Amino acid sequence: MAVRLDPVLMESLPPVFHHDAPAAFSAFRRQATEIMARGSGFGRPVTFGGAREDWTDCCSAALATPDLSLFFQTHFKAFEVSETERPQGLFTGYFEPQVDGSLQRTDEFTVPVLRRPSDLVAFTPEEEAMCGFKYGRRVDGRPEPYYERQEIENGKLFGRGLEICWLNSWVEAFFVHIQGSGRVQLQDGRSIRLSYAAKTGLPYTGIGGVLADRGALSRETMSMKTVKAWMADHPQDARHLMWLNKSYVFFREITVEDASLGAVGAAQVHLTPLRSMAVDRASWMFGTPMWVETTFPPEAGKSPSEIRRLMIAQDTGSAIKGHVRGDFYWGWGEDAALIAGHMKSPGRMTVLLPKPVVKRLGLPQ
Repeated sequence: MAVRLDPVLMESLPPVFHHDAPAAFSAFRRQATEIMARGSGFGRPVTFGGAREDWTDCCSAALATPDLSLFFQTHFKAFEVSETERPQGLFTGYFEPQVDGSLQRTDEFTVPVLRRPSDLVAFTPEEEAMCGFKYGRRVDGRPEPYYERQEIENGKLFGRGLEICWLNSWVEAFFVHIQGSGRVQLQDGRSIRLSYAAKTGLPYTGIGGVLADRGALSRETMSMKTVKAWMADHPQDARHLMWLNKSYVFFREITVEDASLGAVGAAQVHLTPLRSMAVDRASWMFGTPMWVETTFPPEAGKSPSEIRRLMIAQDTGSAIKGHVRGDFYWGWGEDAALIAGHMKSPGRMTVLLPKPVVKRLGLPQ
């Protein structure tokens, strides 16, 4: 899909940008710490990412500066992003589910949440060319796809000690997988935090789209709430529907000292509600600031309905494809679930690239 990056003067951005930008600084600074320490996002090619050394000046400044007022204006150039085949961008939302669980299997809690198994490996480029998958198993030295969701849920990995905890619903477990994180409330009053660890690498299938194709739900009114309602009304069919999504997610338990922060995203930092955004990592480097203009879903009942804020690219997802495509991290709780579950909003995006990245890519300076 063809993409255009049109230069925008920072001074021409709306006044709300200049008021809002300092509030995004903490999220960017968290990413700057990761880039300076490890720079894990630079391990794969990113179209508009540049090289790690292109980011060190702005990251060093973020960790040293006490003055936030002109930070982004000083170190970045702004570009409005557009795709010729999709004039408007698309912005959705995700959140951190809160579910009941147990550290032991009981009559009520029978659905396991699993750690990454040791035989799930990343393939070499040669192995990927042989089997068509980035991840899987090696069987007698040959790359093979990993087990499908149905196989795992039917006990393929049972007996390997991979269980972190147990939930009481396959549906709730499925949506923890979709969101990639979760807060599990234990029966003794304690809670644990789950963060994404790995996925099998098998194809992701959106079950909402399957229901729409079958005529069971309307695409116009579809949301996480309507999908869950259909699954509750059709429990046997729901299991088979979930198995159509062969991809399976594994988790790790994390400790989060600051309760205001979310789980660890793909960028290896804690997500910040309403500041962290999942993006297509083939297009954008983790840490990229993005000025987004979109709207709340009508179901949120927000007035005014406009969303205009500076987001930081700190996560990704199988369904996030495209240059003007973002998935807002809304946090946790009922409001977050409501907004994230309904959000499918068109919008615009202006990306802020470090000046050395602009130079490296040959973009207008």
